[in-house]
Amino acid sequence: MRTRIITIITLLLSTPMVIAQKSMDEIDRESFAAKLSPMEVKGIQMTETGNIPLVRDTPANIFLDGTWQLAEGGTEKERLHTIWTDQIPAHVPGSIHTALVENGIIPDPYIGQNDSIAEKQSYKTWWMKREFELDSPSSHCILSFGGIANKCTIWLNGKLLGTHEGMFGGPDFSIGNYLKNKNTLIVKLEAIPQMFLGNWPPNANESWKYTVVFNCVYGWHYAQIPSLGIWRSVQLKEQAAVEIESPFIATRSLDGQMRLTLDLHKKSSPLKGVLYAEVSPKNFKGITQYYRFDINSQKKQETLSLDFQIKDPHLWWPNDRGEQSLYDLNLFFVPQKGKTAHIKTSFGIRTIEMRPLIDGAKEDYYNWTFVINGKPMFIKGTGWCTMDALMDFSRNKYEHLLQIAQSQHIQMLRAWGGGMPETDDFYELCDKYGILVMQEWPTAWNSHNTQPYTILQETVERNTKRLRNHPSLIMWGAGNESDKPFGPAIDMMGRLSIELDGTRPFHRGEAWGGSLHNYNCWWDDAHLNHNLNMTAPFWGEFGIASLPHIETVRRYLDEEKEVWPPQRSGNFTHHTPIFGTMREIEKLTQYSGYFMPKDSLASFILGSQLAQVVGVRHTLERARTLWPHTTGALYYKMNDNYPGVSWSCVDYYGIIKPVHYFVQKSFAPLAAVMLFDRSNLASQEVSLPVYLLDDCQTLEKEPYQVKVSIYNALLDTVATHTFNGIGDDNVVKKLGEINLNREQTKSTMLFFVLDIIKDNKNIYRNYYFTNYEVRPGSIVSMPQTEIKMERTGNMVTLTNTGKHPAIGVHVEVPEKMDQLIVSENYIWLNPQESKILKINLESPVIVKGWNLQSPY
Repeated sequence: MRTRIITIITLLLSTPMVIAQKSMDEIDRESFAAKLSPMEVKGIQMTETGNIPLVRDTPANIFLDGTWQLAEGGTEKERLHTIWTDQIPAHVPGSIHTALVENGIIPDPYIGQNDSIAEKQSYKTWWMKREFELDSPSSHCILSFGGIANKCTIWLNGKLLGTHEGMFGGPDFSIGNYLKNKNTLIVKLEAIPQMFLGNWPPNANESWKYTVVFNCVYGWHYAQIPSLGIWRSVQLKEQAAVEIESPFIATRSLDGQMRLTLDLHKKSSPLKGVLYAEVSPKNFKGITQYYRFDINSQKKQETLSLDFQIKDPHLWWPNDRGEQSLYDLNLFFVPQKGKTAHIKTSFGIRTIEMRPLIDGAKEDYYNWTFVINGKPMFIKGTGWCTMDALMDFSRNKYEHLLQIAQSQHIQMLRAWGGGMPETDDFYELCDKYGILVMQEWPTAWNSHNTQPYTILQETVERNTKRLRNHPSLIMWGAGNESDKPFGPAIDMMGRLSIELDGTRPFHRGEAWGGSLHNYNCWWDDAHLNHNLNMTAPFWGEFGIASLPHIETVRRYLDEEKEVWPPQRSGNFTHHTPIFGTMREIEKLTQYSGYFMPKDSLASFILGSQLAQVVGVRHTLERARTLWPHTTGALYYKMNDNYPGVSWSCVDYYGIIKPVHYFVQKSFAPLAAVMLFDRSNLASQEVSLPVYLLDDCQTLEKEPYQVKVSIYNALLDTVATHTFNGIGDDNVVKKLGEINLNREQTKSTMLFFVLDIIKDNKNIYRNYYFTNYEVRPGSIVSMPQTEIKMERTGNMVTLTNTGKHPAIGVHVEVPEKMDQLIVSENYIWLNPQESKILKINLESPVIVKGWNLQSPY
């Protein structure tokens, strides 16, 4: 025994000592010097009870949304003490620009160059008025504004309530003493400051750097219409005897152990009563459970940390990885005397852990491996843009876009620092569809150094409390593309992410700590081959801009829709990123020109869209094959706030671009992919690796085949190869390589089709196109075929009745493209093969393709 101990000591002394490194997460947390998080405080167990008393006497909320009056300019005396004669109706929530359009005062800002007319309205002072009646004005009432853009002064019945700046919540005023039976509420909207400093981009208004707004409407791209208006709901909130403030419910363990944190407030001590909690399934069948906690405190305020367990817990999972089970939580505080407080929220049982990359923790890297509910997973996602420059944030628009995201297998949206802390509707729908959110605060390019600290702090505090119960919210971030994400404001954000939450990671910047952004393609004019070879531990942003659907282009071109080629100072150029000031036409010509000649608008559009497909899909697929060395990829981006050339997969009006349907294949939980290091293989010997990607082990212990078929420009078969296997627990499996000689690759087009076959059924198809640069236009000059279409309800069956494969086959609904969602599109159909597509509209459809004899 003694000899063995000596041997062990000798080995220890002779072995180099390895010191475990801290991750950037750990280093950041220490630097923020935060107090305990809600989860780190010792909790008190709630008592489970069979039911709760029937609650009747609860405070009422009155919404002051709807039609207000809007007027331009005037003095305080004129607007407060004289009758308005120049007003127009304006809707709240909304923007002054929308009201001006609806009243015919300015033209549609999204058409032509009308945005310059709309922009001028942002630099004026506007007044808004709402008159309302109350039967019994309460003496305990709060006037609460959900959001005003941006600096305002507010009066109620001639009484100055105060001023406020910062568009993401507030102000709130206690107004019980000022309410009457007949009331007049007036809001003065200050003009947006004009600060044209000539920095990047040269014509943008940089005043956003000195306040707190979403900045993607200030001219860097795409819109230059600084937002102005009461854009969130206005409410009168009657107060209870004891107020419940911002309850936070979090998962302690996946067996249903939960933590409830909340503040109780009373105007005067003592604070006595019973807190009841009702937990019920929101979107699945299950039991309702009840809990209570008795409080007898001599204080006016108490912060409670309460624990309870949910029986038979149903977990919330990201898209494609399981169900999105949600619960409703109803809280009641029944005081000894007075009205009962009631507050409702929803939540999911879900944990998030960030583990180091496979080579261990690093001081200059965040932990980038996402572990959801104990399972490490590659995260598939895209960027999210604030949805509308004129602040139309209707639930229907969110629903349309997030349905598309779900069908694309998106698991994460990055609500980036060019935008805003997103709305309740956005988060409720992300909860519903299983879409994780990386929520950044509205800072970008080091603007945290100039934005007012107090306004930023109010924004962070308000919106952290508002959003933290959503299971879809997965990460906090300080902002977009700051190369020096340090200082008091960043530290405040990090500290509050712990003190107000503590269940999610916080990143001081994006890209930072191992995440990368790359735009060598587009801004640096790099060839598309660059994107085919890019790698990163985590992709926070990359992409290629493209033109939207031709219906959208013609719409914003207006009277210039028949003009070709586009005018240098015309509407076409105006609707490119940064309004044509950064050689956008040259960049479009370059990338579109790889595929198509510049001989028509339709050709130019298709070429740019195909460039986007190539520039996005290959990077995503390479990233997936590198798991776990690469842990996720977010391409840029999902949507737009203004119509024009952009990186989005869905244009401003809601029309889906081709890239959506190709990414849908790249992100499918079960996929077969082939990696390319260049797009032109003509007359070259090549060896191309083939991978099977099976996120959910769909094929586990099951035999399968992956068939690879290669076609030339005549659509003759060049080569085929079949990989046979039995599914296992590998998420990524390299099947082998496809080797082609120079004779086989000698073609103006080369197509690669990958099929996964199980039980003699084709369960997945992916296809690629190369060599298109040899002769631009060749991708639409192949031997033609015909498609037969049959329709039953919303199911469309397409059959290739010709002797050649049909390529890029897609269905459209003219004049309703902004509503159309297809289960698959831009498909490959072999001769005599049929495919059933599901569409969401009952309208007649047409069938198009890259080598069809004519539209069907």
